[in-house]
Amino acid sequence: MATSTVEDYLKCIFSEQQRSDGLVPMGHLASALGVASGTVTAMVKTLKRSGLVTYEPYSGVSLTPAGRQLAVHVLRRHRLIEVFLVEIMGMDWGTVHEEAEQLEHVVSDRLIERMDEMLGHPAVDPHGDPIPSAQGEVLELNHLDLLSCALSHPLRVARVLDQSSTFLHLVERQGLRPGSHLEVQGRDSAAETVQVKLLPDGQSVNLGFGAASKIEVASSESFPSEKLSTSLPS
Repeated sequence: MATSTVEDYLKCIFSEQQRSDGLVPMGHLASALGVASGTVTAMVKTLKRSGLVTYEPYSGVSLTPAGRQLAVHVLRRHRLIEVFLVEIMGMDWGTVHEEAEQLEHVVSDRLIERMDEMLGHPAVDPHGDPIPSAQGEVLELNHLDLLSCALSHPLRVARVLDQSSTFLHLVERQGLRPGSHLEVQGRDSAAETVQVKLLPDGQSVNLGFGAASKIEVASSESFPSEKLSTSLPS
């Protein structure tokens, strides 16, 4: 049985691989996990011996099929727990990430499947992240962020990438939670700001480029283009 540390490493590697193809640099992994490079190297070598990752010194690490299967399993637990805490327990969406980090390692598969049933089999968590299916399938989301989306086009917030409580509360104060409707009116490259109009009330919001890059949007006229990735091996 995998330990919570093993699960955290695999989940982190999976998330980093989702952002870019290829090997995950060890420095990126250390930064994402908040641990020393030497600690990461030692753990990755252990994961390699267990057949969960491939590791190339000075290049990086990637998941094997077995490692990816376990990572997606943990991710499913994490994101369903987040939905449960928000929708059933009434908790603040800005704090459930930390709670789910703890609970994902201890809940049983039976309880997770009951949560999924109670919630009506949600496709995404409160932050817009896709929830893997029980078969290990993961939605591929083809969203643009507020820096790259079309101007003066009706959009809806689809996903918030930064799940720190500070950023999520900022998003909430600005009226930009997932499901909110908006138009991007303009971008000022000199000031590095994005001008957003909330719909339907017309309230204006200005965001820095850094914040805008962490908010993904989709057309409000239709659902985003999404497809199921290849099933994981059994």
